Amino acid sequence: MKLGDVERLRGELAEFVGDVFGSLPRRDQRRWGACYLRGLMLDGRRKSIQPMAARLPDGNMQSLQQFVNQSPWDPWPVRRRIARRLSEAIAPQVWVIDDVSFPKCGRASAGVARQYCGALGKRANCQVAVSVHAATDSASCPLDWQLYLPREWTDDPGRCRQAGVPEGTVHQEKWRLALGLLDNVAGWGLDAPVVVADAGYGTSTPFRHGLQERGLSYVLALTGKEVAHGLDVEPHRPDYGGLGPPTLARYRTAPRSLDLHAADAAAAGRFAETAWRQGRKGPMTSRFAVMTVRMAGKQSLAAAQAAGGGRNRWDGVLPTATVLVEWPDGHDAPTGYWISNLPPDTPVADLVRWAKMRWRIEHDYRELKHGLGLDHFEGRTWRGWHHHVTLVTAAQAFLTLRRLDPKAPTPA
Repeated sequence: MKLGDVERLRGELAEFVGDVFGSLPRRDQRRWGACYLRGLMLDGRRKSIQPMAARLPDGNMQSLQQFVNQSPWDPWPVRRRIARRLSEAIAPQVWVIDDVSFPKCGRASAGVARQYCGALGKRANCQVAVSVHAATDSASCPLDWQLYLPREWTDDPGRCRQAGVPEGTVHQEKWRLALGLLDNVAGWGLDAPVVVADAGYGTSTPFRHGLQERGLSYVLALTGKEVAHGLDVEPHRPDYGGLGPPTLARYRTAPRSLDLHAADAAAAGRFAETAWRQGRKGPMTSRFAVMTVRMAGKQSLAAAQAAGGGRNRWDGVLPTATVLVEWPDGHDAPTGYWISNLPPDTPVADLVRWAKMRWRIEHDYRELKHGLGLDHFEGRTWRGWHHHVTLVTAAQAFLTLRRLDPKAPTPA
């Protein structure tokens, strides 16, 4: 936005800040919060504090630095209010779990390490954060964030202390952070519709079981290389001979990869054209099939044994799972796989729509990064990073609410 457009929004922004930043105890904190939001929305190549302060008529670099990096305000009540307000406004059909990376030089910034960086497509020095978003086909907004700490950080208390990481913070895998975020948002009084995520989370059996234990429905991407038994395959238990412990039940055939199961479904003519939403050039369609299988592999076996009361008490039967497969016409192989705990008679169109809705958050990241400076934060502390992403989330929430308001004027 140009400076004139941002200045004309002062009244609306003041009302918004008064609502979502109502938990901040001091009036000057709310004032600098509104100032920071205007800086994020204002046109400019860089959205770090110094250039934003220079572009704003009332910008003050020292005050903004103190507000973001040192001020002890709690970002979670702000996120809670944003989550409640945006959930009411957009009525999300899915919650999307994802993670995002921030290339970063040096080693002092909280969580920075040499790890896979999605922004660069390779291993590089970066920070990684896990996020949960509310989404529909036409609108989306982040609900909560958590910065990922590699083991090299949690194994070095002095380094954590220097970056302001809260004492007692332990290393958690990204899928555990994701479950923690879902618990946070549920604690704010919001009910998850359907949880969707990419294969980085879908291939994690503990993550899927964590969702199941919470009573959450999910549609999660897979790679197609996962192995499974067919629905009709049953384990065999040899007759007990009377000596030693009884032989455990087991499947007598090896599990097959999902791409081979998909080939069988294609040979049986089970793929059908399905539309999931209206695009610019008409309905977006492809060919899909739904398979019911029994997921195998070490993680699935261990989870089934645990659920069955232990290795020696388990009946050997792996639970069923619904797998959605996309195989576009003219392609030599499937292009997408998703696993779901929804019943196998769930309409294919619904499964497809939820699976494809994950891509909606690419709009979030494009606006958050390129438009609002999500990855422009130059501070090093845990507190500063969480303050910055909360403020960026607030800026995007404000813009989303304006886009959803038919009475809101469009900036020139």
